[in-house]
Parts: sequence; C-alpha cells; structure tokens
Amino acid sequence: MSTILIRGAKVLGGEARDVLIEGETVAAVGTGLAAEGARVVEADGLILLPGLVDLHTHLREPGREDSETVLTGTRAAAAGGYTAVHAMANTFPVADTAGVVEQVWRLGREYGYCDVQPVGAVTVGLEGKKLAELGAMADSAAQVRVFSDDGKCVDDAVIMRRALEYVKAFGGVVAQHAQEPRLTEGAQMNEGTVSGELGLTGWPAVAEESIIARDVLLAAHVGSRVHICHLSTAGSVEIVRWAKSKGWDVTAEVTPHHLLLTDELVRSYNPVYKVNPPLRTEADVLALREALADGTIDCVATDHAPHPHEDKDCEWSAAAMGMVGLETALSVVQHTMVDTGLLDWAGVADRMSARPAAIGRLAGHGRPIAEGEPANLVLLDPAYRGVVNPAGFASRSRNTPYEGRELPGRVTATFLRGHATVMDGKLT
Repeated sequence: MSTILIRGAKVLGGEARDVLIEGETVAAVGTGLAAEGARVVEADGLILLPGLVDLHTHLREPGREDSETVLTGTRAAAAGGYTAVHAMANTFPVADTAGVVEQVWRLGREYGYCDVQPVGAVTVGLEGKKLAELGAMADSAAQVRVFSDDGKCVDDAVIMRRALEYVKAFGGVVAQHAQEPRLTEGAQMNEGTVSGELGLTGWPAVAEESIIARDVLLAAHVGSRVHICHLSTAGSVEIVRWAKSKGWDVTAEVTPHHLLLTDELVRSYNPVYKVNPPLRTEADVLALREALADGTIDCVATDHAPHPHEDKDCEWSAAAMGMVGLETALSVVQHTMVDTGLLDWAGVADRMSARPAAIGRLAGHGRPIAEGEPANLVLLDPAYRGVVNPAGFASRSRNTPYEGRELPGRVTATFLRGHATVMDGKLT
C-alpha cells in the first residue's frame, strides 16, 4: 500500500494543510504530519481540490477512434484535473443498449486514467422516436443514471414525458440538449447583429429557451429530474431560476467556452469557434457567469467534443461543431470566475466536483477532503500563466479555441484513489 504526503497545500484555497494518503484513502488532514517512507509532494502555494467531475464528455469510442478513445480522452481528463467523466451516448453504435454502455464502462476500467461513467441514450439511435433500453442500462454493470440524446434534442414532448417518468423509478435524470430543430434548421451561429452582418443563418436564443421552458414544466408535472445541458443564454438562466424558485428538481450546466467566448469571434470565420449551442453575446456571457456564481447554474461541464483535423480545417459551413475542453476547463474557470472574484476555490470545488457528482449519482467522487474519504484529488498552481499550445495536449484532437491565448493555472498533480495519474504536471 503506497503512502503519499502532500505537504503545505491550501485545501479549497484556505489555510495550508498536510494531507496524508494511505492506499486509496485520505488518512489524515492537519499540520506537521509525517509518515515514514511516504512519498512527499511539496505543495507550498498550491491549491488542493477534490478531483473534478465532468458531466458531459465525448470520448467517441466506439466508432470514432480517429477523434478520441477512452484512453486518450481520460488521459486528457487527468491532465485537466478530472478523476471522473460521464461519456456521452452519441457513439457508433449509439450507447442505447446495456451491451454498449457496458462496453464503454469496461474500456474505462481497463484503460481509464479516470473513472468513466457511461451516459445512456434516451431514444433508440438518437432518433427521438422510441425510448431506448433505459431500465436495462440502469440495471447493467455500468449502472447508468444519466440519459441524454446530446447532439440532438428530444423534441417530442410525449417521448420526453415518458423518459422522465421512466427514469424516476431508479433515481435517474434526463439531460436535455435544448434545441428546437425547426427553429435552428441550417443555423450556423448565434442569431443577432453579427450573424446579420456576416450573412450566416442565425440560431435564435428562443430555440434553446422554449425547450427548457417545456421540459421544466414536464419535469414538475411528473415529479422527475431534468438536467439542462450546456445552457447558453440569459433567457435560459431566467427560466431555470424560475423553475428552481418553484422547488422543482431542475439542474443545469454551463461550458467553460460559454463563460468566456462570444459570437464576435465568428467574424474570423475560423471553424474552431463553431460549436453547438453557438457562442452567444457578451450580455449572455455575463449572465452565465452570474448564474454560476449564485448557484442558478449548478455546475461546469466541458462538452469536450474532439474532432479530427480534416473536420475542422475547412470552410465554416462544412465544419463540424465542437471544441475540446478537458485540459483547459479549470484554467478558464479560474480566469472567468476566480480571478474576477465571482467564485472562491471552495465554490469551484462545489461547481466542478461536488454538484456534478451528485447530479450523476456518482459515488466516491465530489467528496470532502477529509479523513476516511476516497483520495480523488487535484493540485493546482494558481500563479502559473501560460500560453495554450494544443501540440502538447493528451487528447487525440486539437480543436481548441484557446490556441495562443494566455490562461492562468496549471494542474500539477491528479490522484485517482491515491494513485498519481499526473505528477509534476506530467501524466504518469
């Protein structure tokens, strides 16, 4: 059984403490700790947080291993400070059966640098016509609790109602990709001033907001849980805030890129900025930050969407939608939320670890840093400043919107149940 002593880390950004890890567990937290034969990690000036949990990761395997694999995606996750990710269902074949989700789960257990929790599809083939094997996926070895057709909206209200009713029986949640398809047909970017000037078909905010309004009402009607994926507009924030004021079981996530980037970047016609939902306005960005700070938005989720070079290095209209995000998420959150005073590090731990773990019903993650708890931890150097260079990414894909941008913070160590997956800023 290995023993690791983290010496002098600022736990949740507070006072410096020593943390002793024995095997898979935190054995002690205090000052002046010592352990004979322990591997000592000097952490003066570093922040110690619970391992991050991502509710929204595209690992692409099975079927699109040219973009990402469970191995490369979890290596990217560990490099970004994550100890658990939820793998979305839009693979080839779609994760709509117990067999496919178990395949992803077993790949995670065999190759994962972090825990991999599969997300099951809501409908067969993501086609929105017939419910998938929700109960079988829940009862499988993967014990699926999050279901989503992400990439597509469950736009049929009857199907959405039935899904909400079904998952209620085993404490599951439907994670909705809120996009009214008829309002976004052919859409290329956010509908607004910039789309008008560029002559690109606009993606109106109401296409997101109308689905969210419908689904929070449906969730309240059946007494079930609904989670809103990658919320992106100020109007969506107000709907979620209203639903929560009613006491309804509604949660929501925001991506790092929607906390920082705006549709003004599309003027470059660089497809790296093409994403679903699209980058919105500065007013939307500010509303999202405030909502994350006050808890209206529960958590940060990366929507890590890797694509091979040829799918992004082309004309805007033909380019795939999506951005990689696992390796830069914590830095973007520090830049937009911590360095601006909107969140402290305890708040980051809540929004990037505790809450997503609770929403996903993920045991062993998002736990306090305390004696007897699983040693899922991340050490961060908040004073670091560096220019993003995707050539050094662990992900198989390089479609980052931050290339050449200076961002703060660097993960120096990640521990998965006491095992160092990252040490001194490098994968082990």
